[in-house]
Amino acid sequence: MNTTERMVQGSIDMHVHHAPDAHIRRRVDALQAALQAEEAGMRAIVLKNHDYPTAPLAHIVNQSVRNLTVFGSISLDFAIGGLNPSAVETSALLGAKVVWMPTFSSANDRERLGFSGEGIRILNEKGKIVPALQDILDIVKSHDMVLATGHVSAAEAFALVDEAKRKGITKIVVTHPLETRVGAALSIEEQQQMAEKGAFIEHCFLCTMPLGDRLDPMKIVEAVRAVGAERCLLTTDLGQDWNPPPAEGMRMMVATLLRCKLSIEEIELMIKANPTRLLGLTSE
Repeated sequence: MNTTERMVQGSIDMHVHHAPDAHIRRRVDALQAALQAEEAGMRAIVLKNHDYPTAPLAHIVNQSVRNLTVFGSISLDFAIGGLNPSAVETSALLGAKVVWMPTFSSANDRERLGFSGEGIRILNEKGKIVPALQDILDIVKSHDMVLATGHVSAAEAFALVDEAKRKGITKIVVTHPLETRVGAALSIEEQQQMAEKGAFIEHCFLCTMPLGDRLDPMKIVEAVRAVGAERCLLTTDLGQDWNPPPAEGMRMMVATLLRCKLSIEEIELMIKANPTRLLGLTSE
């Protein structure tokens, strides 16, 4: 077993896409993703779908794996009613661990990608968090869930992090800071500001793929070094039919970043220690 394979053992991927999916062709279904992660020796994965809550699916898949934990999540997109406190509360009671702000339903993404129709905004015309989101943040806090920024704009993400911090939420993830197509593209300085507020900065390997942003992996290294590995996460965001399956993506990501001179200790902070803390798992 080489260094990369040893590092993948015990790793956690908090951003795994899977079939069934209503809109995007997927490489693996949820069970296949879990079985492949278990075979690689990974510790846990989080299932993500833009259209439906995944906690029930995670519960079922967990019956078929012994050495892996599968967690559910919910994305606050149109298909579940957008900023829907009832859906978040139900997902929490079913064991979901992550609440994503709107992704492809966000006003930010719809404007950037040229989609028709009005998207979901989490701020009102005065720049304040909308009332429904206040209720959602209270649910996140009471169930000790992870709050992720999804694909909202930079201004929305900053306001969200500030309000979450004010409410005492400590598990906050800022998603897609280096991507240009979706989410909030953030400068290094803005990433540092988010980390100083207590957020974790999530870098997804998907953005380095040929049909992703084709981001130079050294850009991830530079961002991690500027912010500090102790405030960053590495996830795959994989599961698309044209990309490697998520478990293989984890191996590729680790091997790539080792080659880009991130240390074993830095990488393991971001794929093991930090997600362990966010998901409320015991340290091994």
